[in-house]
Amino acid sequence: MSNKRNWFLRHKWLSLFIIILCGVVVYFAFGKSEKQTDKKFITSNISRGDLSQIVTATGEIMPVNTVNVGSQVSGTIEEIFVDYNSVVHKGDILLKIEPSVLQASVDEAKASLDSAKSQLQYAKNEYNRNKTLYKDGFIARSEMEQSQTQYEQASASVIRAQSQYDKAVTNLGYATITSPVDGTVISRKVDKGQTVAASFQTPDLFLIAEDLTKMQIETSVSEADIGVIKQNQAVTFTVDAYSGQTFNGIVRQVRLSPTTTSNVVVYTVVIDVDNADLKLMPGMTAFVTIIVDAVKDVWKVQNSALLVRSFTNIMDNVDENITPKTHLAIQRGKEVVFVKYEKGLVSPTETEIKSDEIKEGDKIITGYIGQKATANHTGNRRGGMGGPAGGPR
Repeated sequence: MSNKRNWFLRHKWLSLFIIILCGVVVYFAFGKSEKQTDKKFITSNISRGDLSQIVTATGEIMPVNTVNVGSQVSGTIEEIFVDYNSVVHKGDILLKIEPSVLQASVDEAKASLDSAKSQLQYAKNEYNRNKTLYKDGFIARSEMEQSQTQYEQASASVIRAQSQYDKAVTNLGYATITSPVDGTVISRKVDKGQTVAASFQTPDLFLIAEDLTKMQIETSVSEADIGVIKQNQAVTFTVDAYSGQTFNGIVRQVRLSPTTTSNVVVYTVVIDVDNADLKLMPGMTAFVTIIVDAVKDVWKVQNSALLVRSFTNIMDNVDENITPKTHLAIQRGKEVVFVKYEKGLVSPTETEIKSDEIKEGDKIITGYIGQKATANHTGNRRGGMGGPAGGPR
């Protein structure tokens, strides 16, 4: 024992060097690993649930079919039989125009018709007499032909007078305005005593909604989102009149005619709505959510959890074949593992994660406390008037 002590005393500098060398080996062997494992990671939870891809828009609620009722004749309104919200049936009288002027036209046309018929009878008798006289040689052929011409002209005059009389009678009938359909009067545009003039165009008197139990919403969707809108997609919407209540609809039509609003190309999407309880009124503004796609009971994460550009900024000695495009860095208890995954349905806030390796309680590593900030940037060009639509499944 004393010999060993003497040896260390004789070789103290060599002994000191050996001790320092051992310390360095221990540091690099254990210290670096200790520093790595002591990192406090920033993580994002992975949850299980439902996910929807949606497009949002606004539109006006209107009846599916409305009919403008007008007048084909001019005159003073004598009587109005309906008002706003009146329920009418086809053929019901809505309004009458004072008929005296129209009746005078009928009387005048009737007198002209009677006169023409009298002239026709006289011309007919004259023609028949002249035919007999010509046959017996008492008159010239030209005289007989002249009476024939007068007879034919009288016949044409009767037809013309009959047409004028029928027209006058029809116009008199137009003085009584009737409903062309079953429905509800949603607008009355005239009052009793008002004069309507139908000289150049038909004046509108009433607007009738054919069936208020069937409504539609015409909403505008931007060209960035219109590609994912299809017929028969489910729709939910709200209106300010019924706070907290959600109504349902279905996409009936995507119109191909575009319009440009504030330099944004938009397309009209027509949505059918059942209004059997008559809660929804024409003109209400609907805040529409079109459900493009939906999945149930899937793994999902916040979109911000997938913004990691490189694992080397978080951990050392990562295989170059493992990238954030194909793998997730998962904290599983005290262990860090990489799992392979694919993106599924994307909503404005969450993304579906497709992977058979994810377990309950796993968390996605997005960084660590004290990490230097990097210019992580991802762009999502989808959006516009319809709102974010998300990516394809």
